[in-house]
Amino acid sequence: MTFSASPSFSSSRNPLHRPEKLRLGDVLVKQQLITGEQLNQALLQQQQTGKKLGRLLVDNGTLTEELLADGLSRQLRIPCINLKTYTFRPELVRSLPEAAARRFRVLVLEDKGDTLLVGMSDPLDLFAYDEITRLLKRNISIAVVAESQLLPAFDRLYRRTEEISGLARALEKDMGDAVDFGELTATAGADGAPVVRLLQSLFEDAAQAGASDVHIEPQEANLQIRLRVDGVLQTQTHADKRIGAPLAQRIKLMAGLDISEKRMPQDGRFAVRLRNQTMDVRLSTLPSAHGESVVMRLLSQQGGLRSLDRIGMPPDMLRRYREILHQSSGMILVTGPTGSGKTSTLYASLAELNSDEVKIITVEDPVEYRLPGITQVQINEKIDLDFAKVLRATLRQDPDVILLGEIRDSETADIGLRAAITGHMVLSTLHTRDAVSTPFRLLDMGVPPFMVATSLQAVVAQRLVRLNCEVCAQAHPLSPQESGWLTKLVAGGEPVVPKKGRGCSACHGSGYAGRQGVYEMLEMNAELTQAASQANPTAFLRAAHDVLKGRTLVHQALDLVRAGRTSLAEAMKVGSDTSDEPR
Repeated sequence: MTFSASPSFSSSRNPLHRPEKLRLGDVLVKQQLITGEQLNQALLQQQQTGKKLGRLLVDNGTLTEELLADGLSRQLRIPCINLKTYTFRPELVRSLPEAAARRFRVLVLEDKGDTLLVGMSDPLDLFAYDEITRLLKRNISIAVVAESQLLPAFDRLYRRTEEISGLARALEKDMGDAVDFGELTATAGADGAPVVRLLQSLFEDAAQAGASDVHIEPQEANLQIRLRVDGVLQTQTHADKRIGAPLAQRIKLMAGLDISEKRMPQDGRFAVRLRNQTMDVRLSTLPSAHGESVVMRLLSQQGGLRSLDRIGMPPDMLRRYREILHQSSGMILVTGPTGSGKTSTLYASLAELNSDEVKIITVEDPVEYRLPGITQVQINEKIDLDFAKVLRATLRQDPDVILLGEIRDSETADIGLRAAITGHMVLSTLHTRDAVSTPFRLLDMGVPPFMVATSLQAVVAQRLVRLNCEVCAQAHPLSPQESGWLTKLVAGGEPVVPKKGRGCSACHGSGYAGRQGVYEMLEMNAELTQAASQANPTAFLRAAHDVLKGRTLVHQALDLVRAGRTSLAEAMKVGSDTSDEPR
């Protein structure tokens, strides 16, 4: 929170009265929030650093932003508002341009008819007071807010929706009725080109929202742009359908794809740098009835990789997983549908194993994250460089650990399991619904039972569940369907009081903010190994159910419900997506 010497609100009961000057230090000493000696020390620092007094006092730990705001609120007789729980009206907030809001640390909070209530981190800034009044062309009254709450509020509320729509309109205007796509492509590299500015704003907004994918979809009447946030698509904007082709062409140029080919799907990748972070973009184009559909997967190189401690695996499971991971040989399979976080778990496992003493080779399609110290190989089936061929060559490179992006066929499964027998730790993924069905999927591929029994060490099944928004989560009454589902799952009628986000500005009305993995791990013991070697599904299922009793995906999701971290609807979604019954 930054403060300057400016208005006095001795007459603040009349919000239209222009305040007089007042010194922040005098206010804080009068409120007994700091001593005279602390004020003098801060003033000396201010002379040396040029920083504002309030910022220095907070940075020094002399007082907190909350105490500072509360003291000013009492002294100036103005409200102190907690932005974490405040319900915003985004259209009202955006009545003040973003540049001015960030410069003066101000948010428009409420229209009271004769005045606008604005939250200021520095209610003593007379210049800001005058400028905001001029820009809004309204009389204003002031509330004090903590600066640390303002900054994330700016990012949430000043989404680039209007900017993106405006740039799309500018591009439409530049195009006119007759479009020369060749000329547009040739000039699109200029910094001022609307198509370039549109793409830059789109990427920045996606990064700010934490989106995993950007969808550019030509429709019959318009161009639809959507972002996938926490696994759910959100519409960003609709634009004139004519801009779809130049957008797709520019993106394909960035990825080095053939811009003349519009009848066949293409895949590529490129990197963009946004606000001091590098983001890898995986691109897929698909010809549709109304033009090329473009989907871009966004992979942040700084924030995308997590350690095993941060993926959400329960502590007892994580301990055993680490013990198996550090063995010298064997296979670990991570299973689940597309978008369940399998890649994050595998990369976290590689980061755990990566050291100067360990040779790690990955065989992927595509390579998602670049890892230093690791040899990563990209599959290219166009030149007959498939998983099986690369895996055979990999075994001649003397690896200790092999990451196989996915087991897709019997040949790859056979080579991977043989590698696990012959002194390599092999990590891979398989598309199955849960851990119990995974060994039988390998058998269905034609892998000999003895190889499954001797090579497979553990199977980890996982899903991602959305977490309740911490700002707006509240108790949620059970529906009859939810009550019936809980009765089957929870023994002894144990009471469960679920929470669910009602939707607020912090979560963009969704009720959810962020996701976390839920896991089950089937560790191959002697009984399971014997049943697998004999290809005895009945004995295997019975033993597997005993091992996983009370520790399935559904049970871990229910633990998050009990803790208030996710909704019962998310837990039920996990239950409907797995083949195992509650047990």
